[in-house]
Amino acid sequence: MDSALWVFGYGSLCWNPGFNYDKAYTGYVKGFTRKFWQGNTTHRGVEGQPGRVATIVEDKEGTVWGKAFRLTGEAALPYLDNRECVLGGYKTQFATFYVRNDRDENASFPVLIYVARPDNRLWLGDAPLPDIANQIITSKGATGHNVEYLLRLAKFMREDIPEAEDSHLFTLEFLVMTRIKEQNLCLKYLMGEIQQASDPPPEVIQLPEPEPAPELRQNSFQFITMVPPKKLRCLNI
Repeated sequence: MDSALWVFGYGSLCWNPGFNYDKAYTGYVKGFTRKFWQGNTTHRGVEGQPGRVATIVEDKEGTVWGKAFRLTGEAALPYLDNRECVLGGYKTQFATFYVRNDRDENASFPVLIYVARPDNRLWLGDAPLPDIANQIITSKGATGHNVEYLLRLAKFMREDIPEAEDSHLFTLEFLVMTRIKEQNLCLKYLMGEIQQASDPPPEVIQLPEPEPAPELRQNSFQFITMVPPKKLRCLNI
């Protein structure tokens, strides 16, 4: 291709890169598998209740589909290093990216990839998929709900790379969607499309307390003064 720096996105970079680039291809890298084994406490979770985000782990028979971006400008790489390494706990390495549906089957070029390893402080590792789905359902961070991260990634793969196979991703999508229906959760809220249903209610206007009735004293004419005047009629006896 060229001597420019290319970055491979396989998680939120696919649908929310956040940096400047002038060219992008969909395609894949070999020798890895995508897993939701990395914790996150800045974007999709908080300290004490981390969210689950994607990383890639070595797998000789594996293939990870995603998107390669050619970076432009001086701010792109520092932005990525802060987003993925400083805040996310990932490390960098290079891999070979293969362009999807290119006429030249050998069309490939090196890409920078961000990989979370078991020695980073946010590593959560393997777990039963139902447990991972439950954690995603209950996690939310400064960027949004963990559900949004998962579902937008699955949507990107399904719409932009329909031939991509990823049983881990799509099984988690199915489990999360099932739990959303079972628990009657608001999908639009989880996807960041509306505000939380439990936002503070409108201000309640306090009405003044009614004034107490005047006290009546015994053996006085106060009662008489309270009786409304009436006209008298003459009776014929």
